[in-house]
Amino acid sequence: MMKKKRPIFKFQPFSRKQRQIFTWWADKSPVKDAVGIIADGAIRSGKTVSMSLSYVMWAMLKYDGQNFIMAGKTISSFKRNVLQNLKLMLTSRGYHWIYHISGEFPNMLEVTRNGKTNYFYIFGGKDEGSQDLVQGITAAGAFFDEVALMPESFVNQATGRCSVEGATWWFNCNPAGPMHWFKLEWIDKRKKKRLLYLHFTMDDNLSLSEKVKEKYREMYAGVFYLRYIKGMWAVAEGLIYTMLTKENLYTNGDRPAGLKSTAAKTITVDYGTTNPCVFLEVWDDGETLWVDREYRWDSRSEEARRSGNPQRTDSQYADDMEEFMGADPEDQCMVVVDPSAASFIAELRSRGVYVKPANNEVEDGIRVVGSLLAKRNIRINKENCKGLLGEMRSYVWDDKAAERGEEKLVKQKDHGPDALRYYCYTVLPKWRIGA
Repeated sequence: MMKKKRPIFKFQPFSRKQRQIFTWWADKSPVKDAVGIIADGAIRSGKTVSMSLSYVMWAMLKYDGQNFIMAGKTISSFKRNVLQNLKLMLTSRGYHWIYHISGEFPNMLEVTRNGKTNYFYIFGGKDEGSQDLVQGITAAGAFFDEVALMPESFVNQATGRCSVEGATWWFNCNPAGPMHWFKLEWIDKRKKKRLLYLHFTMDDNLSLSEKVKEKYREMYAGVFYLRYIKGMWAVAEGLIYTMLTKENLYTNGDRPAGLKSTAAKTITVDYGTTNPCVFLEVWDDGETLWVDREYRWDSRSEEARRSGNPQRTDSQYADDMEEFMGADPEDQCMVVVDPSAASFIAELRSRGVYVKPANNEVEDGIRVVGSLLAKRNIRINKENCKGLLGEMRSYVWDDKAAERGEEKLVKQKDHGPDALRYYCYTVLPKWRIGA
């Protein structure tokens, strides 16, 4: 039987800041007495790969038979963003590892080298209830990937479990708002807490070419450019879609010839009963999204009041959908619907309509829409979609929430933008939205 070759991870040269991550805890380091490290900054800047490997190397050198915490927003995101490469790197450096998927200790990475074995337990810190998951463990260290996406209660609980002598904390993240709890309580208080702080840009990742870095710079706009590219803890304020300009608009006369015979049609829906209900007809030619028509019913509008039947039922909305979609077989298409509209989804499916519940990740969805607008990959028919354009031009961040350290949208005039966000973040493949 042919022996299976073990995978080899090809290391790229490490930058100065990455090398600091690998050496800060060494005996001859001038900052060896720090009780933890924070690495924040731009995306694709080499934080995660160096932090995760250094964390395990430190643990295996300092301890034997101890438990360690490793956390991401979710276990699945941690596996994708951290664990996949970490296992390859450990193999390449001569570590033996076993990943326990289930059993008595599920989601645990057991690592052995030079007669020492340590146990790395993986947790997801997605909400306030996640703090309960780490209760009871006694750990010699904790590593948090994308800590700014986690609730403070989870991080406090996990760091509080690190009671073994010499335990350290390891944090990495992309920036959020300047009033985010992690910036206020950890970065701003790093000297008091005796934490080493390193700020990364894409130039700190020597494996990225200038062409690749430029691709990422073009991928973001607005506050997301400031955070993910410039690495700033920037406030989300004012108008959300500042990148929407006249270059994103077109008229019926400007519509590309043959678009409807070469592009794929989808209808995307933000459902409402007392609030407006919006359908958008979107055509995707593989590069550009053409938002060509809209349907809108606002039960509070003058038109609705005059109709004598202002608040429509699921059945009435489904009738309107069939009319909006078209009666010919060639007009039939997928419909993406707000996932909370369970009864409307059921009504459409009972009529044979193919429905896909939308992914309702708000911040990531807004980031994707903003990026596509900035690259002119979203075009909106200004004759047929006046309601959508009016809302896009008045869709704002909540300034009062920002003063409280929260990041929220003003929940009004957001129905068309929500429908567009549902389409972009649900239908488009990851390579087109930078996921």
